[in-house]
Amino acid sequence: MENRRPAELASPLDPEVIGKQRVKELGSALGIHSVGQLLNHFPRAYLDHRAPTPLSELPLGEEVTLIARVQSANDRRMRTRKGMLLDVVVTDDDAGRLGTMHLTFFNGYTAKRELTPGVRAAFTGKTGSYRGQLTLTNPRYSLLHDDGAADLELLKPTPVYPASEGITSESIQESIGKALDSLVHSQLNDPIPFEIARRDKFMNITQAYEMIHRPKQVEDAYRAQHRFRYQEALVLQTALARRRVQTLAEEATSRPPRAGGLLEQFDAALPFTLTDGQLVVGEQLANDLAAAHPMNRLLQGEVGSGKTLVALRAMLQVIDAGGQAALLAPTEVLAAQHFQSITRTLGPLAEGGMLGGAVDGTRVVLLTGSMSTAQRRQAMLDAASGDAGIVIGTHALLSENVQFFDLGLIVVDEQHRFGVEQRDALRAKASAIPHVLVMTATPIPRTVAMTVFGDLDVSTLTELPAGRAPIATHVVGLSENPRWISRVWTRAREEIDAGRQVYVVCPKIGDAQSDSDSPDAVELYEGPPANKQQLTSVVELFESLTEVPAMDGVSIGVLHGRLDPAEKSETMARFNENAVSLLVSTTVIEVGVDVPNATLMVIIDADRFGISQLHQLRGRIGRGGHPGTCLLVTGLEPEHPSRERLDAVASTTDGFELSQKDLELRREGDILGASQSGGRSALRFLKVIQHASVIEKARKDAQELIEADPALTEHPELEEALDLYLNEEKEAFLERG
Repeated sequence: MENRRPAELASPLDPEVIGKQRVKELGSALGIHSVGQLLNHFPRAYLDHRAPTPLSELPLGEEVTLIARVQSANDRRMRTRKGMLLDVVVTDDDAGRLGTMHLTFFNGYTAKRELTPGVRAAFTGKTGSYRGQLTLTNPRYSLLHDDGAADLELLKPTPVYPASEGITSESIQESIGKALDSLVHSQLNDPIPFEIARRDKFMNITQAYEMIHRPKQVEDAYRAQHRFRYQEALVLQTALARRRVQTLAEEATSRPPRAGGLLEQFDAALPFTLTDGQLVVGEQLANDLAAAHPMNRLLQGEVGSGKTLVALRAMLQVIDAGGQAALLAPTEVLAAQHFQSITRTLGPLAEGGMLGGAVDGTRVVLLTGSMSTAQRRQAMLDAASGDAGIVIGTHALLSENVQFFDLGLIVVDEQHRFGVEQRDALRAKASAIPHVLVMTATPIPRTVAMTVFGDLDVSTLTELPAGRAPIATHVVGLSENPRWISRVWTRAREEIDAGRQVYVVCPKIGDAQSDSDSPDAVELYEGPPANKQQLTSVVELFESLTEVPAMDGVSIGVLHGRLDPAEKSETMARFNENAVSLLVSTTVIEVGVDVPNATLMVIIDADRFGISQLHQLRGRIGRGGHPGTCLLVTGLEPEHPSRERLDAVASTTDGFELSQKDLELRREGDILGASQSGGRSALRFLKVIQHASVIEKARKDAQELIEADPALTEHPELEEALDLYLNEEKEAFLERG
């Protein structure tokens, strides 16, 4: 180890080499402070001046970079909200070609000023089609000097870098060139082990940096990308493999099944048969809980697939073995629903020590922040004494005052709502390392599971229990026909007159600025920066519905996260009892809320929600055997990119298909970070949708490396790469299960 070469990539940027002002710009605009960060700021595209692709040959539905000349630019006001649309027609920069293309900019005031007829520019974006014409919507662009065609033939490919207002792509290119010229290339540490590089014929890291930033031809850059793609996969999979080995080395209390215990009694009393999937997953959990190392399992399944029942059976096995189980839910509404559902499902088995309860029954308690002091004190006493086998709660469970007698299993519902610190705070309340089961009703594509949850065992429920009715979903485009909104309320009245109930979901509570911080709207989809239409709020819609003729005489309720807890509980109880026919709500009803009589879901400003959230919301209806209808109401123009998400949700009710589509449309965002709506990804070249084979190969290689060398003492360069690529935030994200 003493002979290790210095880590040149970890060195800070040298103002003497890069320039004092440029170092400042790179840091403030892009967060780039080290040589490694600069060299790993890879081009997002290359302009190949020698052979530009004719517009007529551009592929549909793919990310492209093209060079073209502006033919015309015209703006018009949008029909349904403030702002304008700029339509720019570009043509091939070659008199011998006739291809044209339409570019659409929403509120493109800068583009209107810069993209005047005759201007030559490079455009980057995802191609689409509108009314039979090839289009780019809100493309990124760079103005180009009007060089002669003969000169262009002599130029090498021009890298185009992710830039910002504080620094241009050209400035980044210049800085990287200076850094490459000053490197002592022989001292660069290569994270890919030599034996793997030789097996797959990868170029070395010095060549890769040179060819990706200063390619002589575009093919050079693609070869370098291939090498860095595998490197990304190997670093990620090594981190996951190491974490998995560390988990297996930990000791946990074994919780094997007990003959004649609560679980057997519960199964015997079930009025229905478990699905095959529930039986298989139940067996997996039973084996995990019986082991002497902690279970770390992700349970995913469609809305209504019976995840909670599977988790409850695991809880009963732990209770039979002398332990307790804690169920952590993201909202008070969901925690209360779980408490009522589990208590009702267990029946006498949840009334241990009570008159009429089972002799060896347990107790289920609820702990939330809005409970009275006396209620909280009693729930905490039941948890600390061990009288309560199952403790259900929200963040209140994480309070330092909450103690358990013997916490054996932690179940986290809707895991994406909780951070690592919250999960760890609950784990710390156990005397021995507890078993952990995290659940999600947002299906995760297999390659994402391998990339993000690779240290967890994954179980999947795909079957839906009997009795779930089909749900028809329709996009209601008010841009095409503003009068359709009146038909929406007439349709709601028809459902209510038939004895059914209706959900109406809005993206915000009221007009307060702090609405964006509301837990009700935690997953709002931001969309393109120009998309700033006024959002509909629960408060204003409730007031306006009282004046809609179709709603005359209808009992309307309001539900959102800022209501007094008692008022929330009363509203939900009245909706459950059909005393309220139409419920205007935020996404607080997204998960767990179960009202079998609700058959219509109206989602206002549906374009402001992500695909998975729309799918979750839709899952609240059709639960009682009656067919459901979901109406996705939007004021966006048909050509707006956010309409593609709505069309995807309307086209299928298959959650796994939608999760795949969601990933494609988000451009994967930051797989390792908190970003939910695209943006710069920590994965530069590794696309989990497209590169499953690369991920699988790296996963196998990483497992073999860690099995042979758990501390990576023989591969210090790979260990160094883990520190360089996976900062503390990303390491924590890998732990989020």
